[in-house]
Amino acid sequence: MSWLDALGWFGSALLVFSLLQARILRLRVLNTVACVILTVFNALIGVWPMVAMNVVLAAINLWFIAKMLREKDDADAFRVIEVEEDDAYFQHFLDVQGADIAKFNPGFVGVTESASRYAYLVLHGHETVGVVVVRDAGGGVGQIELDYVTERYRDFTPGEFVWRHSGLFAGHGWRTVRTPDDMVGAYYERLGFRRDSGAWALDIAGVTRPGA
Repeated sequence: MSWLDALGWFGSALLVFSLLQARILRLRVLNTVACVILTVFNALIGVWPMVAMNVVLAAINLWFIAKMLREKDDADAFRVIEVEEDDAYFQHFLDVQGADIAKFNPGFVGVTESASRYAYLVLHGHETVGVVVVRDAGGGVGQIELDYVTERYRDFTPGEFVWRHSGLFAGHGWRTVRTPDDMVGAYYERLGFRRDSGAWALDIAGVTRPGA
């Protein structure tokens, strides 16, 4: 196999691999790289219709990537809606995402109705991208029972919006929100959470709701 053949096969394999990605930003980036490689390959062998197609596809991908990166740090791109714990859609979302939720929240066993528990849906447009459940543990502490973002949106920043910009917990009198000890929390440190024994904790004193 010549290096040119290898280039074509690699570009084609990468194109197929990109379509297997659940994370939309990663899909677009890998697809763009594959289109560039296939543009070069087809130009070298003189297949100009394929060159034109891959140039157009790369341009489309770049436009969407730029749009996604703008939204990634845009707090206005997300909304948080409080729901009742027994809300039918909320429970359906937990059921559908149950296996994936267990990977990141291994101690989570479901949500039961309680006056001290608060459940939220995180939305991007009309799409539900995550859920948050927090229980009032007393002493000014909000105990996070569930913090989950769908795989499709893990390259974005719904978590940063919820914990840093939404002002969601200002009205509960909590000074701190704390994760469970067994929660997988790779992204918490960059949001300003600190280690608290085996958990992560965020001090929220002084946080106010937007416009307050």
